[in-house]
Amino acid sequence: MFDQQLSEHGSSGRATAPAAPQGAPVSGASGGAPGTAPEATGATGAAGDKGLRGNSVGLLSSVVLGVSTVAPVYCLTATLGPTVTAVGVQMPAVFLAGFLPMLLVAFAYKELNKDFPDCGTSFTWTVKAFGPRIGWMAGWGLTVATIIVLSNLAGVATDFLYLMLGEMTGSGAVADLNDNKAVHLATVVALIAAATAMSYRGMTATKWFQYSLVGLQLAVLLLFSAIAIIKAAAGDLPDSVGFSASWLNPFEVSSFSAFTAGLSLSIFMYWGWDTCLTMNEETSGSAKTPGRAAMISMVTLVGSYLLVAIAAQMFAGVGTTGTGLGNPDTADNVFAALARPVLGSPWSILLFVAVVASAAASLQTTFIPVARTLLAMSAYRAVPPRFGTVHPRHRTPGFATVAAGIATAAFYVGMSVISENVVQDTILALGLMICFYYALTAFACVWYFRRSLRNGLRDLVVKGIAPLLGGILLSGVFLQTLTDAWDPDYGSGVVFGIGSVFVIGVGILLLGAVLMVVYGVYRPAFFRGETLRKDTPALVVED
Repeated sequence: MFDQQLSEHGSSGRATAPAAPQGAPVSGASGGAPGTAPEATGATGAAGDKGLRGNSVGLLSSVVLGVSTVAPVYCLTATLGPTVTAVGVQMPAVFLAGFLPMLLVAFAYKELNKDFPDCGTSFTWTVKAFGPRIGWMAGWGLTVATIIVLSNLAGVATDFLYLMLGEMTGSGAVADLNDNKAVHLATVVALIAAATAMSYRGMTATKWFQYSLVGLQLAVLLLFSAIAIIKAAAGDLPDSVGFSASWLNPFEVSSFSAFTAGLSLSIFMYWGWDTCLTMNEETSGSAKTPGRAAMISMVTLVGSYLLVAIAAQMFAGVGTTGTGLGNPDTADNVFAALARPVLGSPWSILLFVAVVASAAASLQTTFIPVARTLLAMSAYRAVPPRFGTVHPRHRTPGFATVAAGIATAAFYVGMSVISENVVQDTILALGLMICFYYALTAFACVWYFRRSLRNGLRDLVVKGIAPLLGGILLSGVFLQTLTDAWDPDYGSGVVFGIGSVFVIGVGILLLGAVLMVVYGVYRPAFFRGETLRKDTPALVVED
C-alpha cells in the first residue's frame, strides 16, 4: 500500500544492481543521498535506484492510481459531445475500438516492465530498443501529453467548481464567475499550484484522499447510468432513443476520417493507465504488479465508459439542440447539461461534485508520469541534472514536479489566448501525442524482444504480434489525424491558414526535436550511448 514501509536496500524483495557495463557509471543509492541531482553524484546506470520510496505501493493502490490519473468522469464530460459529433450513435463502438489498441500496447508495457522495471518507461525502453534520439522524443511526447492533460484537468475542474458553488448557493452570479476570464485563469492557476504542492509531498500523504475520490467517481457514474436508462426506458422523454446493438458496431461509422477522429478522442479517454508502470520503482513486486494493475485499470475503465455512453445516448439522443449530445453549445461539458435532467434537484450536485473530484484527484496523480519520466531522463543525463533532484524526506522528484506545474499553468494561459476553445483543441492535439509515444513503445517492445519471439507461442503473441498490431493501429490514427488536422475547419482556430490542432501537435513535436539537438550539443554523453543502452543492467528482483 501507499504507506507500506520502505524496505532496506538489498533485503528480501530487492537486490542490488549488477555492475554497470563499461562506459556506464554505476547509478543510484550508492552514489549519494536522495535529494542530490543524479549527475552531481555520477548516478546514471541501473534501473530502480533513483532515490524513490521503494515497496510503498501495492496492487490495489496501483489500480487506484491508474484509474485516478485517467479521471473517468472528467474524460466523459469532455469527450461525449465531440465523439458524438464525429461518429453519431456509434459512440459506444468507438469507445470499445479505442480500448483495443490500448490493450495491445499494454502487453508491450507489461513485458518491457518485467524485463527492465524503470520509472522512465517509454523513454527508457525506447532508448534501449532504438537508441537515444528516438527514445528522447518518446520521453518528450509523454511529457508534453501530460502537461496538456493537466491543463485541461484544471480547466474542467474550474468550470465545474463554479457550477457546483452556484448549485450550492442557488446563485447564478456565482456560477457566472467562471465566464470572467481573469477569475477563471486565476482559479486554474491556483488549482494547479495546489495539486503541485500535494504531489510534491508524495502519494503516501494522500492515500485515503485518492481512494475516496475514485470511489465517489465510480459510484456517481453508476447512479447516473442507472437513472438515465430507467428514465429513457419509460418512454416519456422527447429526445430519448432505444438501445440498438448496432451502436457497438464500428463498421457502421460513416467514414474512415470520422472513425479516426472519434478514435483519437477515445484513445485520450484511456490515457493515464500507464501511471501504474511509472510507479514501478516504488511498487511491491515491481516486475509484475504494475502490469497487472494496468490491466485491471483498463477493464474498469472500458466497462464504465460503455455503460455511461449507452445510458447518456439513450436518455439524450444525439441531436444538436437542447440536451442532445451533439449540441455544440454543450459539447465540451456534457454533464453540466445532463446533471439536472437526469438526477433532478438537489441530487444533480452529485455529478458536479464527481467531476470536480475526478479532476482534482487526477490533477495530483497525473504529475506522477511526467515527474518520474523527467527523473529518469535526468538520471541518464538526457535532461539537466536538476530534474533528478529527489526530496530527501518525501522521496519524490521535487524539482521535476514543480517544473511540470509551472509548465502546465503557462501552457493553459497561453492556449487561452491562442485558441477559441482550449479544451477541444488541446484534447485533439493530445491524441497525436498519445499515439506518438504509445506507438513508439509498442514497436520498441517488438524490436527489443525480437530474438526471443521464437521461444514459444506466448512470447510470439505478447511480445510480438500484440504490440505490433497496437503500434500499427496507433500509427494509423496518428497519420490520419495529422492529415485531417491540416484543414482549418478541424478544431476551433486557424493559424496562418492551418488548423490550430495541427499547429499545436506538430509544433510541439518540432519544439522537442529542437530542444533535443541543442541539449545534445551542450551535453552529448547520453546521445553517444554512454549512459543508457541495450545492455544497461536492471535492478535484480528476487522472488
